[in-house]
Amino acid sequence: MITKRIIPCLDVKDGRVVKGVNFKSLGDVASPVELAAYYSDGGADELVFYDITASAEGRALFTEVLKQVASRIFIPLTVGGGINSVDDFDRVLKCGADKVSVNSGAIANPALIKQAALKYGNQCVVLSADIKRVNGEFRVFSKGGRIDTGMEAIEWIKKGVDLGAGEVVVNSIDTDGVKSGFDIEMLSAVCNAVDVPVIASGGAGCEEHFTKLFKSVPKVDAGLAASIFHFGEVKINHLKETLHKEKINVRI
Repeated sequence: MITKRIIPCLDVKDGRVVKGVNFKSLGDVASPVELAAYYSDGGADELVFYDITASAEGRALFTEVLKQVASRIFIPLTVGGGINSVDDFDRVLKCGADKVSVNSGAIANPALIKQAALKYGNQCVVLSADIKRVNGEFRVFSKGGRIDTGMEAIEWIKKGVDLGAGEVVVNSIDTDGVKSGFDIEMLSAVCNAVDVPVIASGGAGCEEHFTKLFKSVPKVDAGLAASIFHFGEVKINHLKETLHKEKINVRI
């Protein structure tokens, strides 16, 4: 049986980890290097590093901070933010990333997914989708949740997987930072549409939300969160013990 993964997320702005609500009102949290080491030692299965303003600011991702993070951890590292070309994939992988997450860059140029998958393998390409409900439709947003692309999210994710994405991160803007639980409806729709691993992001507020996630959407592969881990509201090792007791298969 495949184990469910618990993944902390570092949203990095100007070299510091930040956290907001609904992708807005960002507040300073900590050093990404120190926080990454803490999670690597504390039972996290993987780590996600997003340079959250790289796309909106039209610049390359912070490679120096990334190199420092990669040097301090012993778990798989997924990196995203400002990934617009195969050269960006190459640069990030050489900094120590195991997987590369594409979002706005893939929206602007869907062929990037296929190009990267052919060069580095499907398992290296993660499609990250920032999704918000607009008039009852799941809509894809770009530039860190700032711009409504007009694209229906499920169809976009299916296209991305067909092009070669080996994993999908579903970021629910509606539930981001609200701590009221994962977006079960949205995640169910995505899991029913694709056959690659799906990571749930946005809404975790307590251990019970992870239990509900994995029981309500059995196909989902991982739960990703930020602030509840950053501020010690949920300890990853304790969370895994709780999930294990609930007969959810996790790496202890």
